[in-house]
Amino acid sequence: MKAIISDIHSNLEALQAVMADIKAQGITDIYCLGDVVGYGPNPRECIDLVMTAKVVILGNHDQGAMFDPDGFNGPAEKAIFWTRAQLESAPDSRAAREKRWEFLADRPRSHRENGYLFVHGSARNPLNEYVFPEDVYNQRKMERIFSLVEKYCFQGHTHVPGVFTENLQFLSPEEVDSAYKLDGRKTLCNVGSVGQPRDGNWRACYVVLDDDTIRFRRVEYDVETTIKKIYDTPDLENFLGDRLREGR
Repeated sequence: MKAIISDIHSNLEALQAVMADIKAQGITDIYCLGDVVGYGPNPRECIDLVMTAKVVILGNHDQGAMFDPDGFNGPAEKAIFWTRAQLESAPDSRAAREKRWEFLADRPRSHRENGYLFVHGSARNPLNEYVFPEDVYNQRKMERIFSLVEKYCFQGHTHVPGVFTENLQFLSPEEVDSAYKLDGRKTLCNVGSVGQPRDGNWRACYVVLDDDTIRFRRVEYDVETTIKKIYDTPDLENFLGDRLREGR
């Protein structure tokens, strides 16, 4: 079994809850699809935890922390500059600071393994392309993306979990009763977001890949603690905390 997580966004409480849920199932192989940092109040701690994962992909916020953020809105840009400052001025050792920077710098944009593709955005643009549920109505876009997938692709970035089929259907976790069986036909799976869900469900979301079955997991966490940390950080806009309650 593999646990596939994505879009942690410096939400330590959500990440710790998900890691505990993964451990309780006896899963040791963790794949992270990027955006470990950004938006949230604990970038250093989240990087340190994610370093234990088997595979970690580069996300656009991770890249934004290292270089100039590209295409970010005002609050997101403000948050990523604050995140960068936290990584640069960490109170622990210089070696620990350098280890985090080197870890981010070494992240690949994609990972292929036995017919599986792991990206942050999409097979066409691993770092930045969003694939939203409504894109099933954009036949040209979806056909191009599917043409680049050997069999199965796992992705994040939109924070909206679900399965895309090659005949252009989108199935939410609720529609598949939280489990979807892979049958050899090309499939895209958005694993949702650990630290900032946007599908109307506030609980942290991730996926367990058990042989040929995708299982969506929702995990409750101490969301009010995370929100208070955001409120207490002037460079993080309050709405970044408010949206955690609403799953938006």
